[in-house]
Amino acid sequence: MNWLETLTPIQLALLGTGFTWFLTAVGSAFVFFFKTIKPATMNAMLGFAAGVMIAASFWSLLQPAIEMSGGNPLPAVVGFLLGGAFLRLIDMLLPHVHQKDGEDHPEGLKTPWGKSTLMFLAVTLHNFPEGLAVGVAFGAAALGMPSATIAGAIALTLGIGIQNLPEGAALSIPLRRDGMSRGKSFFWGQFSGMVEPLGGILGAGMVMLARPIMPYTLAFAAGAMIFVVAEEVIPESQSGEHSHLATLGVMLGFAVMMLLDVALG
Repeated sequence: MNWLETLTPIQLALLGTGFTWFLTAVGSAFVFFFKTIKPATMNAMLGFAAGVMIAASFWSLLQPAIEMSGGNPLPAVVGFLLGGAFLRLIDMLLPHVHQKDGEDHPEGLKTPWGKSTLMFLAVTLHNFPEGLAVGVAFGAAALGMPSATIAGAIALTLGIGIQNLPEGAALSIPLRRDGMSRGKSFFWGQFSGMVEPLGGILGAGMVMLARPIMPYTLAFAAGAMIFVVAEEVIPESQSGEHSHLATLGVMLGFAVMMLLDVALG
């Protein structure tokens, strides 16, 4: 792991988010083998993703933010709320669509764009805070910030990468079901992960430019992720007749991410 310590925050962010983007592509490749996903399986996968994101928000972002502030929770609270408010603003403005109980629910500004484009934007909205979190975590570790380690950032990257597998499939397979070719469905599924490296660069850049407000930055990324979980991932996972599987998925995802972070961080 010594060679990682020689890389700049931007290089580390690109390396980490490149990995999470790759796993998004792996998940999107499921479209070459399946045309549909059973609702029970989809709910369980979304629940797992939610559990990972919740655990990552605390263990990899909020806890270090509080420790950096000498135990003072106020910076973490402020950053957390600002992150949620920022994602709420994007959610209000960015046109996208979600499926709930088999029906489409458009959100954001009105637009003539097609359903496939709006679904792609919805998944992209999910991925941005994940890339931001990875970038902030690696940036803080690379700059030697207290309570931030390369191992902890790697744990965060692994957790987000694992939950990107079902997210990639959750986009590419519905696109295939709606009539798009397998190749195009895969392309748009993996392309949705491209925003993660962009978010990673932004997160690392925020760290480099604003070291004194690092606790706020870490908590900001956590707030953005929790907003996505509460606003979209959990409600979608709880739709239909298999909500209990989604709940089990949340528990499993949280446990896996907690194990990764404690073991590696």
